[in-house]
Amino acid sequence: MKPVRLIRSALVVGSWTLLSRGAGFARDMMMAAYLGAGPAAEAFLVAFSLPNMFRRFFAEGAFNMAFVPMFAKKLQSGEDAKGFAEDAFGGMLAILTLFSLIGTALMPWLVWAMAAGFAGDERFDLAVLYGRIGFCYILFISLVALISGVLNTMGRFTEASFVPVLMNLLFIAAMWLAAQFGWDMGLTLAWTVPVAGIAQFALTWASAARVGYVLKPRRPKLTPELKRLFVIAAPAVLAGGVVQVNLLVGRQVASFTEGAVAWLAYADRLYQLPLGVVGIAIGTVLLPDLSRRLSANDLEGSRNSLNRATELSLALTLPAAVALMVMATPLIAVLYGRGEFGATDIANTALALAIYGAGLPAFVLQKTLQPLYYAREDTRRPFRFALISMFVNLGIAIGLQPLIGFAAAALATTLAGWFMVLQLWAGTRAMGEAARADARLLSRLWRILLACLVMGVVLYGLQIALQDLLSARGLRWPALGLLVISGMLSYFAAGFALRAFRLSDFKSALRRRS
Repeated sequence: MKPVRLIRSALVVGSWTLLSRGAGFARDMMMAAYLGAGPAAEAFLVAFSLPNMFRRFFAEGAFNMAFVPMFAKKLQSGEDAKGFAEDAFGGMLAILTLFSLIGTALMPWLVWAMAAGFAGDERFDLAVLYGRIGFCYILFISLVALISGVLNTMGRFTEASFVPVLMNLLFIAAMWLAAQFGWDMGLTLAWTVPVAGIAQFALTWASAARVGYVLKPRRPKLTPELKRLFVIAAPAVLAGGVVQVNLLVGRQVASFTEGAVAWLAYADRLYQLPLGVVGIAIGTVLLPDLSRRLSANDLEGSRNSLNRATELSLALTLPAAVALMVMATPLIAVLYGRGEFGATDIANTALALAIYGAGLPAFVLQKTLQPLYYAREDTRRPFRFALISMFVNLGIAIGLQPLIGFAAAALATTLAGWFMVLQLWAGTRAMGEAARADARLLSRLWRILLACLVMGVVLYGLQIALQDLLSARGLRWPALGLLVISGMLSYFAAGFALRAFRLSDFKSALRRRS
């Protein structure tokens, strides 16, 4: 895949991710209005995080990082890629069915491990109930992640990218129906989780079938290929577990402050927008591309793809990070400040968002650096780096919690993210020229940073000028829109003037294939 085609594919994934995040905003805005940061909201957020945590542990963050390079190489060499995919499908189906049953039975202990601060109040019982209803989601969404890996490797990004859009649309529809018919909102959200999982699985399975990959369950057997897959995946599974421990520490710290679990979750949704649109999109496309190039010994092409992906990531992520820090309060006030979501909720969520914003470039850079390791089937070093970062996160979160409260969880996440980037970057020094920054990237980086500084000054001044409008009913949405558009215009104007990027860069990425 040429760099231009790689960036174009990343933009396709990013466009769908943007739609998904937009639908996710609508979902969270409805949830904030109906439930605020109350007991039902916190209970559902913890319950829903359980299958998602294990999904990232087993599938997206670990298994697929080992599966995609192996599947790509088999596809490239003409080996039995479909048989390999079906063996992996059957093994995952058997393991996760058993795991779903065990997790459902042990739900009270899982909830306590996630949020010990819930013990003794209604949030705990609600979280156990909601968790038992939705825990089977891990089975369906993990299979979806596997099938999505097959589709992405074959260059079919649209179908897999629509999966989270479908889930958010189902949540929006469910809450609307609950409001219309007077259903219990918490239970409605809980039952939507397994329904969404089944719908997402059906969508991706049918998409794979249309391109000739009808993945049927096989009797699980440990073939030499699967044995190698598990050997490669094991360190990535452990690395994924380390990441989830970081999230677990954050929720535990937050659970001892009433409302904090919801504040962090709503802030997380906002900073996940640029992370998903840029970082995850680039990482999704970059891993199979690097795997194919390294398999073909195309080192120069690997370096070019990596540098152009990093350049695009930073050009779009750094201004987003500055914007999230500078205008955190008006963003939260306008997007969530209604119904049960009051002034205290706004202030605390804005604080968390500003802290997360400072770590956004780190989370995106991780998505561009990790494929350098996974494409080489090196999962051990990322695990070691993640383990060290976990202790950094743990020390900061627990050490600062008595001093700054729930904000310690967000600060620990951000600082540990930057420490992870530092380790990943240092580890690439032994990979040779294929992992080096080229002259174009280095010359443009300082220009991008300067354009971000210009934008930050514009946003800060305009935010003060629009303060009254941003708090006025009926005018706050237009005022926020003016603030966002002004920030974008000032950044791109400064960027073009400083030659941080050129119009031809975007034209070539968006040009249709001949």
